Amino acid sequence: MSELKTHLTAPDAKHIDLPWCHVEEFVTPANAGSDDLYLCRATFPPGEAHLFHYHPGREEIIYVVEGQAEQWVGEVKKVLKAGEMALIPAGIPHMTFNPGPDTLKFLAILNNIKGSEPIVVDCFREEPWVSLFTPIEYPAVA
Repeated sequence: MSELKTHLTAPDAKHIDLPWCHVEEFVTPANAGSDDLYLCRATFPPGEAHLFHYHPGREEIIYVVEGQAEQWVGEVKKVLKAGEMALIPAGIPHMTFNPGPDTLKFLAILNNIKGSEPIVVDCFREEPWVSLFTPIEYPAVA
Protein backbone atom coordinates (compact mmCIF):
# COMPACT_ATOMS: atom_id res chain seq x y z
CA MET A 1 0.00 0.00 0.00
CA SER A 2 1.20 3.51 -0.75
CA GLU A 3 1.09 6.10 2.01
CA LEU A 4 -2.47 6.84 3.11
CA LYS A 5 -3.55 10.44 2.43
CA THR A 6 -6.10 11.54 4.99
CA HIS A 7 -6.98 14.88 3.38
CA LEU A 8 -7.60 15.28 -0.33
CA THR A 9 -8.14 18.51 -2.23
CA ALA A 10 -9.02 19.40 -5.83
CA PRO A 11 -5.41 19.07 -7.10
CA ASP A 12 -5.33 15.46 -5.80
CA ALA A 13 -8.07 14.33 -8.19
CA LYS A 14 -7.22 12.41 -11.35
CA HIS A 15 -9.35 13.71 -14.23
CA ILE A 16 -10.72 11.29 -16.82
CA ASP A 17 -12.92 12.19 -19.79
CA LEU A 18 -15.28 9.43 -20.91
CA PRO A 19 -17.70 9.78 -23.83
CA TRP A 20 -20.65 10.13 -21.41
CA CYS A 21 -19.12 12.06 -18.50
CA HIS A 22 -16.15 13.68 -16.82
CA VAL A 23 -14.75 11.78 -13.81
CA GLU A 24 -12.66 13.13 -10.95
CA GLU A 25 -11.09 10.23 -9.05
CA PHE A 26 -10.27 11.22 -5.49
CA VAL A 27 -9.87 8.01 -3.51
CA THR A 28 -8.02 5.18 -5.25
CA PRO A 29 -5.18 2.92 -4.14
CA ALA A 30 -2.81 4.96 -6.35
CA ASN A 31 -3.63 8.50 -5.27
CA ALA A 32 -4.95 8.11 -1.72
CA GLY A 33 -3.39 4.84 -0.59
CA SER A 34 -6.76 3.31 0.23
CA ASP A 35 -6.77 -0.47 0.37
CA ASP A 36 -10.51 -0.91 -0.02
CA LEU A 37 -12.36 2.24 -1.10
CA TYR A 38 -12.86 4.13 -4.35
CA LEU A 39 -14.58 7.50 -4.63
CA CYS A 40 -15.11 9.65 -7.69
CA ARG A 41 -17.26 12.60 -8.68
CA ALA A 42 -18.94 12.16 -12.06
CA THR A 43 -20.38 15.02 -14.13
CA PHE A 44 -22.93 14.10 -16.83
CA PRO A 45 -24.37 16.54 -19.37
CA PRO A 46 -28.11 16.15 -20.07
CA GLY A 47 -28.96 13.11 -22.17
CA GLU A 48 -25.85 11.09 -21.27
CA ALA A 49 -25.74 7.70 -19.52
CA HIS A 50 -23.42 5.15 -18.00
CA LEU A 51 -25.22 2.22 -19.59
CA PHE A 52 -26.06 -1.04 -17.78
CA HIS A 53 -23.01 -2.59 -16.16
CA TYR A 54 -22.10 -4.33 -12.92
CA HIS A 55 -19.20 -4.66 -10.51
CA PRO A 56 -18.36 -8.26 -9.53
CA GLY A 57 -17.67 -8.47 -5.80
CA ARG A 58 -18.14 -4.73 -5.19
CA GLU A 59 -20.97 -2.77 -3.64
CA GLU A 60 -21.55 0.78 -4.83
CA ILE A 61 -23.25 3.89 -3.51
CA ILE A 62 -24.32 6.60 -5.94
CA TYR A 63 -25.03 9.86 -4.11
CA VAL A 64 -26.54 12.69 -6.17
CA VAL A 65 -24.94 16.07 -5.46
CA GLU A 66 -26.56 18.18 -8.19
CA GLY A 67 -29.24 17.69 -10.85
CA GLN A 68 -31.20 14.47 -11.13
CA ALA A 69 -30.37 10.89 -12.05
CA GLU A 70 -32.61 8.31 -13.62
CA GLN A 71 -31.04 5.51 -11.61
CA TRP A 72 -31.65 1.86 -12.44
CA VAL A 73 -30.76 -0.86 -9.92
CA GLY A 74 -31.59 -4.14 -11.55
CA GLU A 75 -34.94 -3.69 -13.27
CA VAL A 76 -36.12 -0.95 -10.88
CA LYS A 77 -35.86 2.70 -11.98
CA LYS A 78 -36.16 5.75 -9.75
CA VAL A 79 -35.35 9.41 -10.35
CA LEU A 80 -32.97 10.61 -7.65
CA LYS A 81 -32.48 14.27 -6.78
CA ALA A 82 -29.70 16.05 -4.88
CA GLY A 83 -29.23 14.48 -1.45
CA GLU A 84 -30.66 11.10 -2.51
CA MET A 85 -28.76 7.93 -3.26
CA ALA A 86 -28.83 4.36 -4.50
CA LEU A 87 -27.18 1.38 -2.82
CA ILE A 88 -26.17 -1.16 -5.44
CA PRO A 89 -25.38 -4.70 -4.27
CA ALA A 90 -22.33 -6.47 -5.70
CA GLY A 91 -22.93 -8.03 -9.10
CA ILE A 92 -26.26 -6.28 -9.76
CA PRO A 93 -26.59 -4.55 -13.16
CA HIS A 94 -27.31 -0.84 -12.90
CA MET A 95 -27.17 2.33 -14.96
CA THR A 96 -27.32 6.08 -14.50
CA PHE A 97 -28.96 8.44 -17.01
CA ASN A 98 -29.22 12.22 -16.87
CA PRO A 99 -32.73 13.05 -18.16
CA GLY A 100 -31.86 16.78 -17.93
CA PRO A 101 -32.36 19.60 -18.25
CA ASP A 102 -29.45 20.34 -15.86
CA THR A 103 -26.00 18.85 -15.43
CA LEU A 104 -25.90 15.82 -13.13
CA LYS A 105 -23.12 15.48 -10.56
CA PHE A 106 -22.85 12.49 -8.26
CA LEU A 107 -20.38 10.69 -6.07
CA ALA A 108 -19.72 7.02 -6.76
CA ILE A 109 -18.26 5.05 -3.86
CA LEU A 110 -17.19 1.42 -4.28
CA ASN A 111 -15.72 -1.01 -1.79
CA ASN A 112 -13.31 -3.93 -2.34
CA ILE A 113 -11.55 -1.90 -5.02
CA LYS A 114 -8.51 -4.19 -4.98
CA GLY A 115 -10.74 -7.24 -5.44
CA SER A 116 -10.40 -9.55 -8.39
CA GLU A 117 -10.77 -8.15 -11.89
CA PRO A 118 -12.68 -6.97 -13.77
CA ILE A 119 -13.88 -3.91 -11.92
CA VAL A 120 -16.64 -3.16 -14.47
CA VAL A 121 -18.55 -5.57 -16.73
CA ASP A 122 -20.80 -4.03 -19.40
CA CYS A 123 -24.11 -5.80 -20.01
CA PHE A 124 -26.14 -3.10 -21.79
CA ARG A 125 -26.50 -5.14 -25.00
CA GLU A 126 -27.89 -8.18 -23.13
CA GLU A 127 -31.48 -8.93 -22.18
CA PRO A 128 -33.33 -7.71 -20.25
CA TRP A 129 -31.16 -4.57 -20.07
CA VAL A 130 -31.18 -3.73 -23.80
CA SER A 131 -35.00 -3.81 -23.72
CA LEU A 132 -35.18 -1.49 -20.70
CA PHE A 133 -32.99 1.25 -22.18
CA THR A 134 -31.94 1.53 -25.82
CA PRO A 135 -28.14 1.85 -25.76
CA ILE A 136 -26.55 5.14 -26.72
CA GLU A 137 -23.76 4.51 -29.22
CA TYR A 138 -20.53 5.73 -27.62
CA PRO A 139 -17.01 5.28 -28.94
CA ALA A 140 -15.20 2.29 -27.40
CA VAL A 141 -13.34 3.07 -24.16
CA ALA A 142 -10.02 1.35 -23.53
